[in-house]
Amino acid sequence: MTVENDELKPIRSTLLPYGQQWLDEADINAVIDVLKSDFITQGPSIQRFESKVAEYAGAKFGVAFANGTAALHGACFAAGIGQGDEVITTPLTFLASSNCVLYQGGTPVFADIDPLTYNIDPAQILPKITSRTKAIIPVDFSGQPAEIDKIRSIAKDHHLVVIEDAAHSLGAEYNGRKIGAWADMTMFSFHPVKHVTTGEGGMIVTDNEEYYRKLLQFRSHGMTREPSELIKNDGPWYYEMHSLGYNYRMTDLQAALGVSQMDKLDDFVARRREIAAIYNDEFKDLPGLVLPHQHPNANSSWHLYVLRWLPEYFTASRKVIFEKFREMNIGVNIHYYPVYLQPYYQSLGYEAGICPEAEHYYETSITLPLFPKMREKDIDDVCTTVKLIFDYYRN
Repeated sequence: MTVENDELKPIRSTLLPYGQQWLDEADINAVIDVLKSDFITQGPSIQRFESKVAEYAGAKFGVAFANGTAALHGACFAAGIGQGDEVITTPLTFLASSNCVLYQGGTPVFADIDPLTYNIDPAQILPKITSRTKAIIPVDFSGQPAEIDKIRSIAKDHHLVVIEDAAHSLGAEYNGRKIGAWADMTMFSFHPVKHVTTGEGGMIVTDNEEYYRKLLQFRSHGMTREPSELIKNDGPWYYEMHSLGYNYRMTDLQAALGVSQMDKLDDFVARRREIAAIYNDEFKDLPGLVLPHQHPNANSSWHLYVLRWLPEYFTASRKVIFEKFREMNIGVNIHYYPVYLQPYYQSLGYEAGICPEAEHYYETSITLPLFPKMREKDIDDVCTTVKLIFDYYRN
């Protein structure tokens, strides 16, 4: 990169995205094998994938869904969330973490984040609990697990269900235990920017057989063919609808890809951790940049790497800095605009200012590219660009 006439010029000719899948021949062949088989949906690959993810996460059961949002919706259904129920969650997340509550007629209640970890602050949960509170949905932001031990303790004391949104944290650990072994239900996402991908896809893992049975029905129109669940049985063709479910099923094509991808998960996570360590080392001496803080009990799987640019150190706004990264072909992103500030949530009566730490975080954050397929040159390009932009706008 060169500076000419006080302008920064990119050294890259193409945009480096902030996240990207990594597929190999084994993944492709796994999908081809399904295409040649008798089942391309609702076949044996689904159960193989469910078992593989559940076993990895240390859970008894897994239920695959068409996407992570559908999986969260299913978890809210299984937890019995309905009209008038309140569910406490974080505003620093994708829309699905609270939309799933609305789908069931419940009311999301937003608790502020810990300013260090950016996860929901357990101390902020307690004041939000009322007689209508039914569940807590913590989100493992960026791949760092929330303080799930404290959250579980709060939930136990108040008889609440914990649905962990672990869309970012497959492969992470808390207190030495894999994420998936802590909450009543845990959701994983398999979108292409996540740790492993099925194209689109999600899963709930749980140890609770009652939740498991409800999830199976919910993803398939609320129906069952299980003989032990039928009110009557007219014959082998017979099925019953026991609740108002949805068509949220995953295909065998997706599941076969997921099975193959899971074989590489630990390598993918290890590479993410390597890249994060490089970033930490490269940026640690740049004043005004806040590196991601890691809780001592958490071992992140690093879905995202977020740098915060404190405005008093720079001559340009976060928006200008963000646009400069994009001009220089570094595909930065922002995660996230606090959910309750969205126009739809504002129309429901949510007001700005209810979670000041989340709002302050949003105004200063920029997500850098981080994914296992990054080459050494890609990593160098990110580090070089951060330093040049830092120097260019330094106050």
